[in-house]
Amino acid sequence: MTTLQTLIKKILPLAIGVFFIWLSLKGTTQEERNAIWDSIAQANYVYVGLSVLFAIMSHLSRAYRWKYLLQPLGYRPRFINSVFTVMIAYLANLGVPRSGEILRATALANYEKLPFEKVFGTVIAERIVDLVFLLFFILLALGVQFELIWDLLRPKTINYQTLVLLLLGGLIVMTGGWLIFRQSQNQWVLRAKSLIAGFLQGVKSILSMPHKGWFLLHSLFIWAMYLAMFYTIKWALPETDVLTLTMIIPAFVAGGIVISATNGGIGIYPFTVALVLESFGISNATGLAFGWIMWSSQTLMIVVFGALSFFALPLVNRVS
Repeated sequence: MTTLQTLIKKILPLAIGVFFIWLSLKGTTQEERNAIWDSIAQANYVYVGLSVLFAIMSHLSRAYRWKYLLQPLGYRPRFINSVFTVMIAYLANLGVPRSGEILRATALANYEKLPFEKVFGTVIAERIVDLVFLLFFILLALGVQFELIWDLLRPKTINYQTLVLLLLGGLIVMTGGWLIFRQSQNQWVLRAKSLIAGFLQGVKSILSMPHKGWFLLHSLFIWAMYLAMFYTIKWALPETDVLTLTMIIPAFVAGGIVISATNGGIGIYPFTVALVLESFGISNATGLAFGWIMWSSQTLMIVVFGALSFFALPLVNRVS
C-alpha cells in the first residue's frame, strides 16, 4: 500500500467527520449552539451510564458468541482474549473504518496460535450475521415510518441505460479476472488461493457450529442491547422523553448505518440522528445534543476499555 493510499485511508474518514461537525455548526445559530451545550450539561447522566452499561453487555456477549464460530474449527480461545480483541477492534475502527476486523483476527490468532485466515473468516461470518440484523431493522423502520423515510429518500432521476452498461461491464471484468485467477499457477496466486480457502472455511463455520440456538440468542441479545442503549438516551433529555419506540427506530437505524460506514461516526452521527429526530418535531439543537451525548458516551467507553485491552492483552498472556 502506497503512502498516498495510507493517508487517504486514514485522513479521509476523519476529514468527512470534521466536515459534518462544521456542517452542524454552520447550520445552527449561536443561540442553538448554546442550547446544545445547555442540554448536554443538564442531561440526566444516570440514563447515559445505563446506556453505556447496555453497550458493555453487548460487547461481552459478542466476545462470548465468537466461540460458537471457532469451535467447529477445533479452536477454543480464552474468553478474556476474545473480550480484549473485540474491544481493541472497536478502538481501531475509530481510526480507520473496518480495520478493527483485521486487527481483531490478527491479535487472537497471534495470542492463541491460530491460523489468521480461518479466524478472520469467522469475523466476516459474524459481520454477515450483523448485516442481516441491520437489514431487519431497516425493514422494520420502513414498516413503522414508511412515509417519513420515503420523503427523506425520495428517488432521483436515474439513467437506467448507463446503470445497465456499468453492471454488465463490471460483470465481464469480474468473470474474466476470476477465470485468470483460477487457472494461474503463479506462486503468489497459489498462496492467495490457500488464504482464501482458509478464509472460506472460517466463514462456513456458521453452518457447522453445534450450538446455533445459543449463537442466535446471543445475536438477538447484542442487537437488543444496541437498541436499548440508544432508546435509553431519550430519558436523558426532557425534550426527547416524548419519543416512542417507532420514532426511535429510524434514528437508531440511520445512526447504525453511518457508524458502519465511517470511523465511528465522528461528526456525521449526531448530524444524522438530529436530522431524523427533527422529522418527529424534535428541535435541531435537541437532536444534536441527543446525538452528541449518545456518540460521546459510547466513544469514550470504547477509548477507555479499548486502550486498557491493548495494554492488558500481552500482560495477561505473558502471565499465563
